[in-house]
Amino acid sequence: MLYVLTGGARSGKSSAAEGLAAELGGAVVVAAAGSAAGDEEMAARIEAHREARPKAWRVREVRDAGAWTPGARPGETVVLECLGTLLGRLMDETAARGALAGPWDAEALPEEFADEVEARMNAVTEACAAAAGSRDRHLVVVTNEVGDGVVPAHASGRLFRDVLGRANRRLVEAADAAWLVVAGRCLDLKSLPAVAAPTAREET
Repeated sequence: MLYVLTGGARSGKSSAAEGLAAELGGAVVVAAAGSAAGDEEMAARIEAHREARPKAWRVREVRDAGAWTPGARPGETVVLECLGTLLGRLMDETAARGALAGPWDAEALPEEFADEVEARMNAVTEACAAAAGSRDRHLVVVTNEVGDGVVPAHASGRLFRDVLGRANRRLVEAADAAWLVVAGRCLDLKSLPAVAAPTAREET
């Protein structure tokens, strides 16, 4: 089964995902896309997440973001924490492969870089979507809503926002269940219409 929880920073989406994983039962594996601490603040965030999880849960570091697949075994729940961080790592990996010529804060990015990031992210979301409908293994994807603020100043930020927004749409469409987490409350996205339709007025 595929479950998706999306929301803003500090919305409670990670706590909701961990609660869901516990309710699903069985062995739980956390796929940590942000397990490498780049500075003291990131290290503190990683440690806080570790402390909040049950000690019996295993943590598996995402080492190759573009080739990542859930790999859940029968009776196992995999929690991806989180899709936005995985995309950041994927962009770094793509740049390191030589697809990015120039600084991250450039006004424009090479078209081939954007295309490769999009293609590799599509492969990740397809692997996640393949978990939908399975009854003996579960994937819980935590992701971010990043399009509600100002337009990012740099092309890399705009690419990140656009690629993640499209990935979220694909995953929610494929998911068995999906929620938008706002201020600690979970809104059921699968119960909402996917198209906007006019409401008929009642005759008086």
